[in-house]
Amino acid sequence: MNDKPLLLSIVELGGYPDFTALYEQCGFRVLKANTMRKALSLLKKQPPAVIVAEFIYGPTYGSQLSNFESLFGALQRDAPAAHLIALMDKANGQHFDRLKSRFAAHRAFYFPVNQDELGRHLESLV
Repeated sequence: MNDKPLLLSIVELGGYPDFTALYEQCGFRVLKANTMRKALSLLKKQPPAVIVAEFIYGPTYGSQLSNFESLFGALQRDAPAAHLIALMDKANGQHFDRLKSRFAAHRAFYFPVNQDELGRHLESLV
């Protein structure tokens, strides 16, 4: 049995480095999803200790502000103790702040993500 905590990495758009090696170096077992739908399915089956996901703001989400509303709902139901780390463009920071006033998000990192800072934060969660 693997006693390492589980980290769910959700990369929908990408365009930044793959941090899998960093996650593993920090002591996590890593699951990856490239769509929110897949991530929500994985989250239900294996609640992670940490989720690292891109925050994507935009009108393409219909009545939702971003890709995070469905994630927040699933976290409250399936993994309430999970730590959520958001990766995002600085221009979307105000939208994220507005959203996180209603839901718990633990940390945000802006692109380009400082890997040393991300690593230190992840190590503090193990």
